[in-house]
Amino acid sequence: MERLPKIALPAIITAIVLIILLAKSAVTIGSGEAGVLYKTFDNGVVINEPPLGEGFHIIAPWNKVIVYEVRQQELFEKMKVLSSNGLEIQIDASAWYEPVYNKLGNLHQNLGENYLQRVIQPAIRSAARSVVGRYTPEQLYSSKRDAIQDEIFDETKKILEKQYVQLNEVLVRDVTLPNTIKEAIERKLRQEQESLEYEFRLVTAAKEAEKVIIEAEGKAESNRILSASLTDKILQDKGIDATMKLAESPNSKVIVIGSGKDGLPIILGNQ
Repeated sequence: MERLPKIALPAIITAIVLIILLAKSAVTIGSGEAGVLYKTFDNGVVINEPPLGEGFHIIAPWNKVIVYEVRQQELFEKMKVLSSNGLEIQIDASAWYEPVYNKLGNLHQNLGENYLQRVIQPAIRSAARSVVGRYTPEQLYSSKRDAIQDEIFDETKKILEKQYVQLNEVLVRDVTLPNTIKEAIERKLRQEQESLEYEFRLVTAAKEAEKVIIEAEGKAESNRILSASLTDKILQDKGIDATMKLAESPNSKVIVIGSGKDGLPIILGNQ
């Protein structure tokens, strides 16, 4: 009975050690994550093999795994930058990014877990300063919003090209100008709109006047042609035709032939 504890004690100790080693050897990678393996006695960070994917993994207890999120992530930035004429502009922008999966080991070895602060934020800030500095506040406020968004994306992507990070999109959510500049731009835009409306009314009025002149000239030309074509003979023939039609009418009347001007008949009656 006294020997049992002496035999059981090493077994218990061995079991405890195995449990500790197993706990240190077991690694679970969650959804949307990947692990970089660090081999303590074999050149450190593993960069020539794919990272550890989602699920359960057993590693040597003296090694360790650094877990990274590999989903697309969002960086939201409020930046104060200068326009081409030196005015301070605030840009609210978002960047969608993710680490390059097969280069996760290189990312960890060269930049570490703080790669967002080390490369992505400085890159987008630098690109925003460069791009916005090419435009005036008026351009930024009105017509160039989409252009600066595309240019910031292109320049940021170029900076991050060799940093083991994939940039998916840059969205410029808002451009905030100083109030005095904003009011001046809005006032100018209203004046330009009013000027365009006034010019439109002038053009419309000119076209209407031109139409009236053309119609009057056409009517005058028609009257001239008609007057030139109405000879005395034609007028007499028209008068005779009218007399014949009136003579056939049942209304009581007296027709005096040849008593009118130019020999045209005169019609007397009670109507």
